[in-house]
Amino acid sequence: MKSNELIHSGKNVANGAPRMKRKEYERQLRKLQKRLCALQDWVKEKGLRVIIVFEGRDAAGKGGTIKALTEKVSPRVFRVVALPAPSTREKTQMYAQRYIEQFPAAGEILIFDRSWYNRAGVEYVMGFSSKEQCERFLRLCPGVEKIIVDSGIILIKIWLEVGQAEQHRRFLARIEDPLRQWKLSPMDIASYKRWYDYSAARDLMLKMTDSKHAPWYILPSDDKRRARLNCIAHILDLIPHKTIRRQKTKLPERSNKGRYDDKKSLEGRKFVASRF
Repeated sequence: MKSNELIHSGKNVANGAPRMKRKEYERQLRKLQKRLCALQDWVKEKGLRVIIVFEGRDAAGKGGTIKALTEKVSPRVFRVVALPAPSTREKTQMYAQRYIEQFPAAGEILIFDRSWYNRAGVEYVMGFSSKEQCERFLRLCPGVEKIIVDSGIILIKIWLEVGQAEQHRRFLARIEDPLRQWKLSPMDIASYKRWYDYSAARDLMLKMTDSKHAPWYILPSDDKRRARLNCIAHILDLIPHKTIRRQKTKLPERSNKGRYDDKKSLEGRKFVASRF
């Protein structure tokens, strides 16, 4: 299949199965998002603290999955953190310090769009951390995560796995589509070249940090729509919750006290031009 054909193909290039249709995807997503709203109420009511770690290959669909997970809920409860490269000061701190500063308070679900596992992934593969630093991180990480879990935080770790052909298709789409070009960084290009280096780093990370108290869950993501639905359903299963009955809200009558022509008072102000 040629590059331009690959971009516009309607097939899941990993196994040849048809991709989920948009209408079915949106129908199922709405059902799951209703359940997420119920989960949100439960987390607030019970003061739960939740951390969801999203890791995976470049172009595996982390951003789209997180967007589907959070687009119908409150950002005050579902808080997304995507930390930039560490500053000069942060580089002198304890490695996990800037991540720990973001940890949730009661009634919050914190979503890490990449996390402390950068040390075992991109930092190691691209030479920003040494082999000794990576090995030390992997050795200490399960113990630190045990402390996190023992403190009462629910820790969920999800690895999105995309195949070579599908990653290739997505990179080509980013190159050709002006609306996606911002997603393509020099680091992405370098990661594309080092597929098997990333595979080896992934395998070592899973071997060292897939624990009983903080297991890794692998999410195949060649079909983005199925991956998003499967991910949300899985998270809902991992956080036991019940639907909290809300009191029916009734709008009060508006008071006419102090009534005046509040449209006329805007005359002469600057308005946004009606272009559409």
